[in-house]
Amino acid sequence: MQCALVYDFDGTLAKGNCAEHGLMPALDLSDKAEFWPEVHRKNRERDGDEILTYLGELALRAREVGKQTELSPERLQFHGESIPLFPGVEGWFDAVNRFASDQGIALSHYIVSSGLEEMIRGTPVAKYFKKIFGCRYHYDEETGFAKWPVVAIDYTTKTQYLFRINKGIENSWDNKKVNEYIEPQDRPFPFDRMIYFGDGDTDIPAMKMVKAQGGCSIAVFDGDKWNEGNTQEKIEKLISEDRASYVVSGNYSVGSQLDVTVRGILRLYARRCR
Repeated sequence: MQCALVYDFDGTLAKGNCAEHGLMPALDLSDKAEFWPEVHRKNRERDGDEILTYLGELALRAREVGKQTELSPERLQFHGESIPLFPGVEGWFDAVNRFASDQGIALSHYIVSSGLEEMIRGTPVAKYFKKIFGCRYHYDEETGFAKWPVVAIDYTTKTQYLFRINKGIENSWDNKKVNEYIEPQDRPFPFDRMIYFGDGDTDIPAMKMVKAQGGCSIAVFDGDKWNEGNTQEKIEKLISEDRASYVVSGNYSVGSQLDVTVRGILRLYARRCR
């Protein structure tokens, strides 16, 4: 039996927004409290898409300070090395794969994130993912500089990528195949054998869809921020609006609440298929 574990990245496997670690300081954007409100202001002003606006502002900043190379795939992967992962993340994949195998389950891990794909590829856990779906730039063939975003993943776009995973499509371009009808039982990763991990607003449509289709969605929060009012408010909202199946702290260590919860879900999935 095959199951898919699908993760958001920023705030789910790692602390904060990945661009804030390495990349933004390299672009002299050390004050995130100033950068994000400006992104939101410009997005409202333009009546645009927030992720596209954010990616555009990073590219604009790189041009303004003459550091376009910081957005190259190589430099983004370098900056990805500095992203602080939640406790236990580096050992999580081998441990959960072993547990699943003992239950007769073959796990595949995926990323569906509004974060920068190349930065995620620079983390020490990138090798564990069957596919990383994240935001990417198109690059000028002569200069190698970022020209425009070629993939931007936001709120409802994440559900499209869940269907790609569900149907075994491992690219962002094939719109014909993603819309073809495939009998649910013939799909490589049925939704009722999927677990979605997310932390915030951009994950709500994906969490809701997986849960509604018989799978499980897990809301992850930063344990260091539990006493912050907005953290508790966000978690309360996810529960009250029936978005999340479970709510856990972002600790992936063996024996943690998250670990025990996922093992329980995998046992449930295995029992369903007997």
